[in-house]
Amino acid sequence: MSKKQFKAESKQLLDLMINSIYSHREIFLREIISNASDAIDKLHYKSITESDVPVSREDFRIDVKVDKEAGTVTVSDNGIGMTKEEMDANLGVIAHSGSLDFKKNLEEGKDVDIIGQFGVGFYSSFLVSDKVTVISKAYGQDQAWKWTSEGADGYTIKECERDSYGTDVIMHIREDDENESFSQYLSEYTLEELIKKYSDYVRWPIHMYLEKGDMEETGETNEDGTPKKEWRTHIEDTVVNSMVPIWQRDKSSVTDEDCKKFYKEKFHDYEEPISVIRVNAEGSVSYKAMLFIPKVAPYNFYSREFEPGLQLYSSGVMIMDKCKDLLPDCFRFVKGIVDSPDLSLNISREMLQHDRQLAMIRSNLEKKIKNDLDRILTEDRETYNEFHKNFGPQLKYGIVEGWGAKADLLKDLIMFHSMEKDAPITLKEYTESMKEGQDKIFYASSESIARAKQLPKAEQVRDKGYDIICLTEELDEFTLRTLRNYNGKEFCDINSKDLDLGTEEEKKEAEAKEEESKDLLGFVKDTLGDRIDSVKLSRNLKTHAVCLSTEGDVSFEMEKYFANLPGSPEQNVKAKRVLEINPNHAAFKALEDAYANDKPKAEAMCKIMLDQALLMAGMPVEDMLGYSENVFKLF
Repeated sequence: MSKKQFKAESKQLLDLMINSIYSHREIFLREIISNASDAIDKLHYKSITESDVPVSREDFRIDVKVDKEAGTVTVSDNGIGMTKEEMDANLGVIAHSGSLDFKKNLEEGKDVDIIGQFGVGFYSSFLVSDKVTVISKAYGQDQAWKWTSEGADGYTIKECERDSYGTDVIMHIREDDENESFSQYLSEYTLEELIKKYSDYVRWPIHMYLEKGDMEETGETNEDGTPKKEWRTHIEDTVVNSMVPIWQRDKSSVTDEDCKKFYKEKFHDYEEPISVIRVNAEGSVSYKAMLFIPKVAPYNFYSREFEPGLQLYSSGVMIMDKCKDLLPDCFRFVKGIVDSPDLSLNISREMLQHDRQLAMIRSNLEKKIKNDLDRILTEDRETYNEFHKNFGPQLKYGIVEGWGAKADLLKDLIMFHSMEKDAPITLKEYTESMKEGQDKIFYASSESIARAKQLPKAEQVRDKGYDIICLTEELDEFTLRTLRNYNGKEFCDINSKDLDLGTEEEKKEAEAKEEESKDLLGFVKDTLGDRIDSVKLSRNLKTHAVCLSTEGDVSFEMEKYFANLPGSPEQNVKAKRVLEINPNHAAFKALEDAYANDKPKAEAMCKIMLDQALLMAGMPVEDMLGYSENVFKLF
């Protein structure tokens, strides 16, 4: 018996398989179990298509055994097995796949589901092993064969004995080194956890001999006559995988309560989800999905530590724990599972190739989530309001991100607080309740709802019977600016625009008063200097003497937002300040009198008016001492 070289003949290639393709060593068990499942699939297919193969489905199984003394982990199956030639071809050629050949050769086998299609999964065993032995006996053959390799140096094949058909993969686990513990894979507990993590839904039962314990009677009695019990352990043949995932079952056999219970266990959430979305898609791309909309945002949801993504399975084998590509970022709060045999995976089955199938699934799931949120909004408003408290900022970020690319998807899902209803409403609800003749959606940006209600310009808008939505979150104003309008209705910032709510007669009177007061307004601007950009008489104030508004693209709330960005060049972005004075207020008449008779007093009044306007706008007064001194100048 001579040692054969791998037909790939390249140590670098095997090193690539072992060290580069797989990012986590623990997936070796997933790959070997997947190969065992493939082997059983082949024999099962043979048994249902050929009458002379008397094999019962109930007999199929995969066994995982640990021998701590020998330092080995063995995965055994009673599948199709391999002849010497098949062993040489399948294990002697890196990146050759018997499963792929089998699938290609099936004339009518489109419904046959074969996981291992790349021929490199077996070599993941070398991630944790310094020696691998494969013993296999093909179904219908008398002779078994043993394949042995210690890595890139080559392999040997020789005759051996095996009681029945099937394959054993015996992995001699490496010694621990200073960088990594390999001995952990000689723990039944560790292997059981890896099976539950990656292979829980493989369709064939995976058996392990596990230690079980229970309180058992000893045959003796206590002083009170009750039977004595003690903790006793025993080894028990245990099926450790679930086999049939909940998302693969018919909807009629799984209740919403079953799904919610599964969610809480699978995703470690104490709260039930507010909704379960089930998808069974067939066609150019087939997949099943079970998605959940959480009730409460995780503690780190709005931080960089949060990892979004759906769990991706292929034929019951977990491929990725967090597949970000299956969800748009605006719905990153959704949790769940997608299982498809049709996705194009790379050779390690750890990453997706970005292909048309993936894009189709993503697009379909996006619509499903949107429709479900629409349903909750319509049918269960209280639940949706709570959902929006937690995840509304993410929806708004989805609009701002990409300059409104997702605007049509999200614009009917976002909410803002209504001054009139004193409750959150959607933009659709605002426009449906607009007064006759109203052509704008009025909004007020402020740090709180209470502050927004106190804004001087809000008074005139509300007196007209028009509602105002309050923008109190950082993203709110950016969201509306990204949308620009809602179904043709423009957004109007009550703090930055002439609201144009007066009658024609009132407008003419204001223009005449503005011309008459031109010199006084010039005096105010000269007195305040570069603290303001302009000053004007207001047509938007009723009972308030002054207000501070803005012109241009930057509002006060945006200025505050940029100021809080540490080290950002936008820190110095400032809104253009406009001091508006109510010409019908007693304060203006007092200013006119002081301008005519007492210029120092008029200067103090100008400064007081600006500082008062700043305070009402929620902006800081830089010189409080100067403000106080100016007040006392009036006495």
